[in-house]
Amino acid sequence: MEHNDSVTSKTETEQTAVVAAQETAQMSVWKGDFGRAYTDRNMLDSDGLDRLYHGNYGIGRRELNGAFLHDIAREAAFLEVGCNAGNQLMLLREMGYSNLSGVELQPYALEIARKRLSDASLTQGSALTLPHEDASFDVVFTSTVLIHIAPEDLPHAMDEIHRCTKSYIWGLEYYWPEVAEVNYRNHSGLLWKMDYARRYLDRFPDIELVREQRLAYLQDTNVDTMFLLRKKRQDGARMA
Repeated sequence: MEHNDSVTSKTETEQTAVVAAQETAQMSVWKGDFGRAYTDRNMLDSDGLDRLYHGNYGIGRRELNGAFLHDIAREAAFLEVGCNAGNQLMLLREMGYSNLSGVELQPYALEIARKRLSDASLTQGSALTLPHEDASFDVVFTSTVLIHIAPEDLPHAMDEIHRCTKSYIWGLEYYWPEVAEVNYRNHSGLLWKMDYARRYLDRFPDIELVREQRLAYLQDTNVDTMFLLRKKRQDGARMA
């Protein structure tokens, strides 16, 4: 759905509040043992994360981060939506970014992240109702998190991400030209792939695409995408 302007209407805000007050089927799964098992499988240090990306795409996460973030100052404030055990935030800290925050639904993952990132601001919460003020971060990002939000709830998560960023939206998500559900570990209703960058651009006329890179898997035909979007200033100029 495309907005007529860059400000979320009162009706849409009220709808977001209603959705946020209800625990979705996906939330129930991720907050339980299934989510704990995901955290245990995917907890990596920065070198392990880089090796994973090299194995998947032939390029490391460090290199991708450098290519997408080279114009973003080290003092920039980052918020990761769905930070899990903190893998991505740890790599950003290694790169010299120190103003780091995260929101995580799974209590077990959040406890681990807090131990690994004692200098970061980490909060339990949902992508559907981020516990932060409007435009409180320079960069709000996800890394394979939107893929786990049902298509009917996705607009609300995107509204929250758009609300909380003053400048950039950064993402790494599964890519497919159309909406397609993917069976995930013998479960339905837990994973989808689509053109997430295009979804943002269609929904928010006040943002523009800075960069996008499709990442083909080396071992199969799947493709992921990393994208960086930027809010425009109201006079049409780019945000700094």
